[in-house]
Amino acid sequence: MSSYAQFTHRQVWLQQTDPEIRIHYVEAKPSGTQKGIILLIHGFPESSYQFRHVVGPLSSAGYRVIAPDYRGAGYSSRPTTGYTKKILATDLHTLLTTHLNITTPVHIVGHDIGGMIAHAYAHLFPNDVASLIWGECPLPGTTEYDDTKHTPTMWHFDFHSVPDLPELLVSGHEKQYLKHFYDRLAQNPAAFTEADLDFYATLYSAPGAIRAGFNVYRAFEEDKRDNLQLVKENGKVKVRTMLLGGESSFLMERAERMGREVDENFVVGTVEGCGHWIAEENAEGFVGKILGFIEG
Repeated sequence: MSSYAQFTHRQVWLQQTDPEIRIHYVEAKPSGTQKGIILLIHGFPESSYQFRHVVGPLSSAGYRVIAPDYRGAGYSSRPTTGYTKKILATDLHTLLTTHLNITTPVHIVGHDIGGMIAHAYAHLFPNDVASLIWGECPLPGTTEYDDTKHTPTMWHFDFHSVPDLPELLVSGHEKQYLKHFYDRLAQNPAAFTEADLDFYATLYSAPGAIRAGFNVYRAFEEDKRDNLQLVKENGKVKVRTMLLGGESSFLMERAERMGREVDENFVVGTVEGCGHWIAEENAEGFVGKILGFIEG
């Protein structure tokens, strides 16, 4: 498997002051003819490092692969505002079109929070999307989101939405807190090595990082209003879509119902032998599902 460090790492400034919006991304280009471009959007509590096992294989299959750290995550800057999924999607669209000069439609793949961002991207910029793969999240604005957001399974939705208190309680315990989610939601917790845990804990222990992570959740109700308005104004997403999740994830049973509410042309895909963390628990299966869909 390819090492995260060996990929090309770059950062661009979408805005230099008030506040600084700086986006870090990793990139890998195919050695031969390029078939297309894949944008990978990570979730919480992760970063572009989430895709360390799949960037190489996707690139070897003939794709230019771009995996950014969205605003507030990873090595990107951590402003105090701007965490609606419309804003996060617009950040990434600006990265691709303005700074990387990409003029052709791209394949969008989003997991967890990244799935919410990917769906917003496809709704806002449909002409710039070749296909959409998203999942492992209850999308704000859907019945599944309303039915689950206050349940014990999604306890962290409420916890992360409380002002200030989560930062106070988690600060100094980032590794233990993040590990709770990796262990609880994985079919194979051993997919996360001690080095992986240390890497993520270092990222989320940085000044402002855990606050930025929680702010993504604090925007959910605004995301709900945005998504309902987008469907009202534009209808369902019309881009060819796959909802992708793990075989043992409790979210899989909800995927088709969500798709019927927000996507016009969709299928449901399952990555076998894993829970929520599909790119890390079964990288080969994840890559196979992506390539099978976008090349199908």
